[in-house]
Amino acid sequence: MGVPIESIPLAQAAGLTPAPDPASYSANTRWYLEVNQLARQTPWAHGFMATYSHFLGIGLLALVLLGAWWAARSAVQPARAVAGVLWAAAGTVVAWLLAHEVLKPLVAERRPYLALAHVEVLLGRTHGYSFPSGHATVAGAVIVGLFLARRYVAAWVATLLGLFLAFGRIYTGMHYPFDVLGGLAFGGAVVAVLWPVALRTLTRFDEALLPTPLGWFVAADPAERTEHLPPSPSPRVGGQAREASGAGRPAGGRTRQVGGQTPEVSGSGTRMVGGQGEAGSAGAGAAGSPLRSGSS
Repeated sequence: MGVPIESIPLAQAAGLTPAPDPASYSANTRWYLEVNQLARQTPWAHGFMATYSHFLGIGLLALVLLGAWWAARSAVQPARAVAGVLWAAAGTVVAWLLAHEVLKPLVAERRPYLALAHVEVLLGRTHGYSFPSGHATVAGAVIVGLFLARRYVAAWVATLLGLFLAFGRIYTGMHYPFDVLGGLAFGGAVVAVLWPVALRTLTRFDEALLPTPLGWFVAADPAERTEHLPPSPSPRVGGQAREASGAGRPAGGRTRQVGGQTPEVSGSGTRMVGGQGEAGSAGAGAAGSPLRSGSS
């Protein structure tokens, strides 16, 4: 597809210098102009592509993240699964901030419509830097984050939505192809590099959240949340832990000590600990029968 005469650089359009051979353009510029020519030939798609490329695509990716979080709450290990989705979302924000605050000023590439004359631009023109595309950075971060979190259905849906969003940023005239490719790669790289540390940290956070009233945020199953409740302390009487049931106690619930020793209670009677003496059922039946001492 040839490069239209109206898409040559501004200086050539003004007749100041001869128009260059289209083959002299970089691949980045040639591909941009070819997609821009496609936009000129498909005016029926302008409204949808402008809406999708501006905010609809980002909104759909956010809905995919929301659905992935909801499904992760029912996973076998919900704390880890939810932590992965949380990092897919949080890592996207980190990648976007790094792209806009660090990488864009560092590269300082002008927008294509500021360097080329008469290109079709479907969105409001800005004077911010072009590389990398912030929208594509978001798409790449969400895609990689969901794959790392093993939310595969959501990840494939995000891949389709994200790649179409990246193409839309070229179609609307806002970015060169390398801008969106760089954004996809940069967003995915940020999420992947920080994944191990972020996953461990967020998993601990989710596990701490499980037994709280906000445990529904991590696990859909109430049983999964109650398993993480701390054990209830046993009531203590006189510095000694009270047994949960009355089994093994003499009638009346009292234990008599003889000679400073605590008798053990069995089904056949009471035996003194340490061999000090024992009183069986037969001995207990004899009126006034004394307990034997250890020396007799």
